[in-house]
Amino acid sequence: MDAQRPDQHARRISTELDVTERTRHRRLREQGSTRVADLDAILRGTFVCHLGVVVDGTPMVVPTVYGVDFATRTLFVHGSVASRSIVRAPEAEVCVTVTHIDGLVLARSVFEHGVNYRSAMVYAVPRLITDGDELLHGLRVLTEHCAPGQWDYARRPNSKELAATSLLALSLDEASVKTASGPPEDADGPDGELGLWAGVVPLHTCFGAPEADPALPAGIPVPGHVAAMRRPCGTTGPGASS
Repeated sequence: MDAQRPDQHARRISTELDVTERTRHRRLREQGSTRVADLDAILRGTFVCHLGVVVDGTPMVVPTVYGVDFATRTLFVHGSVASRSIVRAPEAEVCVTVTHIDGLVLARSVFEHGVNYRSAMVYAVPRLITDGDELLHGLRVLTEHCAPGQWDYARRPNSKELAATSLLALSLDEASVKTASGPPEDADGPDGELGLWAGVVPLHTCFGAPEADPALPAGIPVPGHVAAMRRPCGTTGPGASS
């Protein structure tokens, strides 16, 4: 039995998030999750995050694009504004949030109204990438996360463009996940007798049909990987929220 314990422990830490004081679920604990798979699903489902950082002594929350290398558990964030602060305070921590809104929960009373959502918060000390090879790798991860297949289709960055690009690398080791789903919860109380409609209004985000650049010469077809990005609303993947 003792010989099996290391393997069992390894499986546990590979599928569960470590709980820290910042990621511990104190309110609405039933909506929290410590499963790595739940974190990964939220991160896979979109490509825009909000980066909370202190810049020149002032807190800022910057919307920006990101990509994830799930093999190395690394989050790459495009952060030209945040990079200034990181150079001056290299050990400063930041918080990255990703949120999916799945619908409005309209109850019989305003107090019971809510939102169905999936969200993740990642705490980390970001690292400004300066190595050329790692910068290329990070940009590839970010590009493929947003539009799979585009890195091999489009021209890749040259040395001048790389020098003008700021990319941050963050560990996914410390993260918090919360979700809410389902109908209103006031059907069993007094408000259930009011005779008012209650339910959920779903919200779906999806890619539509590609629109060509007006300057594009005739005869250049939409590449297959771009055409494949169009999908019915309600399916999963970057740009589509189920």
